[in-house]
Amino acid sequence: MTKGKIAGCVVSVVALIGLAIFMYVKFWFVYKEGNNEGDINYFQREGFIFKTYEGKMIQTGYSSHATGVQSNEFKFSVEDERIAQQIISSPSRQVKLFWKSYLGVLPWRGNSVYVVDSVIPIMPTKDVSEDMFNVPIGQ
Repeated sequence: MTKGKIAGCVVSVVALIGLAIFMYVKFWFVYKEGNNEGDINYFQREGFIFKTYEGKMIQTGYSSHATGVQSNEFKFSVEDERIAQQIISSPSRQVKLFWKSYLGVLPWRGNSVYVVDSVIPIMPTKDVSEDMFNVPIGQ
């Protein structure tokens, strides 16, 4: 083998290793993990080839931006059918979503970098003002 062929092989191997590392970090490395709690605004199944569930959650509170005050929105994807059914069949629209964030989007994982991996439905708490009017008289 000549020096030129050896150098070409080394450059090719280094380029392939670099590409593999880049692909791993961009699409499979979990950049962040966390959870959000709020009301599901919409949740739908979409996609031409890869059908994934896409949703948007409205979180309590407001954030102020240069354009004015707007609600806190959290857009997310769900790739697991079982988790999607938990969100759909939740007794209330309030849920706590646990997610993983990636640096890149893959079509079979959804349209968002936030991919939900578990969900807990939140039961609405009883409003104290309702109890004020349900007190029996004479007790």
